[in-house]
Amino acid sequence: MYDAVIFDLDGTLIDSESITQAAGIEAFAALGVDIDPAFLHSLIGVDDRTGSGVIRARFPQLDTALFAEAWSEALRRRWDQGVPLKAGTQEVLSRILLPKALATSSTRLQADRKLLLTGLGVHFAQTVTVDDVVAPKPAPDPYLLAASLLGVDPARCVAFEDSETGARSAHAAGMTVVQIPDIVPTDGAFAHLVAPDLISAALKLGLI
Repeated sequence: MYDAVIFDLDGTLIDSESITQAAGIEAFAALGVDIDPAFLHSLIGVDDRTGSGVIRARFPQLDTALFAEAWSEALRRRWDQGVPLKAGTQEVLSRILLPKALATSSTRLQADRKLLLTGLGVHFAQTVTVDDVVAPKPAPDPYLLAASLLGVDPARCVAFEDSETGARSAHAAGMTVVQIPDIVPTDGAFAHLVAPDLISAALKLGLI
């Protein structure tokens, strides 16, 4: 039924969203802001540039340069301790024999570092980052580009996502969308299948 599988990275294959959220809380606290975790939840799946705009609008008094530096430093310390994978990541990537690509809201530098630290890069024929598109998620551009680079019809692709932003992007690209919610629950508005984990989703669709 399918010609390729395209994965999101953060929160889908690597267990990084909780790390990012904790680093964000630490960065806000360093600048004297007691942040509501729900605000940070709203940034899940959003690229850095868009997220920075949301933060500036919500906290116009915040020194955004200092905040970005504090968040990056907090993240770096956590990444240095290792990047945990989501349950089933290695098994699913190893057992799916169809061509695979990544479509991530990370920058190229961020994505390359995460793939290097986890060793996951060997599984993907193509990697699309926020640097490669004009319109990031929730626009369909990242997924459309990934399908194009693989040489397949988007309608014959499966997309794995955790966030609403990402699921909306893949849905707009015309793909079969599997959503495996991470921190924030979902009503599945943009998903064809909502699953508890990667393995059960891949089995359900006959990918493994």
